[in-house]
Amino acid sequence: MEKCHDLLYGSIKMYQPDECDGLRVNVDTILLAHFTRPKQGEKILELGCAHGAVSLILAKRGFSVKGIDIQPHLIELAKKNAELNGLDADFSVADIREYKRIAPAQSFDRIVVNPPYDEEGSCRKSPSAARSAAVQGACCSLGDVAAAAHYLLKNRGRLDIIIRSDRLSDLFALLSGCKTPPKVMKCVHPQPGSKASVVLVEAVRSGGSGLSVEAPLFIKDESGAETAELKAAYIITEDA
Repeated sequence: MEKCHDLLYGSIKMYQPDECDGLRVNVDTILLAHFTRPKQGEKILELGCAHGAVSLILAKRGFSVKGIDIQPHLIELAKKNAELNGLDADFSVADIREYKRIAPAQSFDRIVVNPPYDEEGSCRKSPSAARSAAVQGACCSLGDVAAAAHYLLKNRGRLDIIIRSDRLSDLFALLSGCKTPPKVMKCVHPQPGSKASVVLVEAVRSGGSGLSVEAPLFIKDESGAETAELKAAYIITEDA
């Protein structure tokens, strides 16, 4: 049975699915929402929104957000969470692979997405269809994300994505092939001296050459305590 949890020091309350019915909010969710830096008035789309965490964090910050997911039970949960928090976010069921049905071309200023960790067939398939879709790319590949972003973003619109570090080269190749090249990246490390676990990337539709590499983010410091930068990601400020 789904349970209600406090997120971001109680700024948002959220019903989350049972583990067999989908992924719950984790640090990647929070970091993606924090990394995303929309401008006032931007129209934002979240691909694969699940039960709505990133969309609702952005709505809490004052932005207009539409979230789509292929799993109806998660969209119903996202709508329930929007109502619970009194936030205006539009959630609907849609398949990213049929991106031309989501909205007309160049409808959005910004897209945010936390794609599945793996590509379909790259690991043992989960017996849970919901987890397979969320984690193992059963319904969404990186290629699907790149193609959808190019179609749905306005010219010079931005795609914000968090990706496992060992998939970064594949992502960059796909984005560049879809004329939405990466422009900003920020590596996230468990602690100083460790390899990056995930990378935050901002790509720009029809963007030029050049990549800006931001200072890395460390989850914990040398003593094992959470860093100030990580803690800052859990504080909501209204941007718009």
